[in-house]
Amino acid sequence: MVHMTPEIMAAFRAGRIFPLATASRNGEPNVVPMGAVFPRDAETIWIGNQFMKTTIQNVLENPRACLYLWGQGIRGCYKIKGDIEVISEGPDYEAMREQVKRAKPGLYCKSLLVMKVTGVFDCMPGEHAGDQLI
Repeated sequence: MVHMTPEIMAAFRAGRIFPLATASRNGEPNVVPMGAVFPRDAETIWIGNQFMKTTIQNVLENPRACLYLWGQGIRGCYKIKGDIEVISEGPDYEAMREQVKRAKPGLYCKSLLVMKVTGVFDCMPGEHAGDQLI
């Protein structure tokens, strides 16, 4: 199992919007800006679904995704790949629903995407761009 470093997990707290890429079963790409993204532990990231349409369809057909972690206040640039499970009931979903509600009153979390990290890659320009870090 792949474990994110403490530095990578801290980078999520410095960022605000994280592009999330998925693809349909036939390979049609989709990228959306996500704000409700929270590392839960060193190998798990929670993503709240408030508005997803194509993304949900894609992960139901092809349960893989990629998050891009870069921006002001973030040291480094990371591409995080993982397997996705969609959850719309139970204690984890309820916890995410409450977390979204606290952060943005009036926003409703339709489901929780649980990403199990399978790889972390360097995306800084230079000779190591694309290298697998973890």
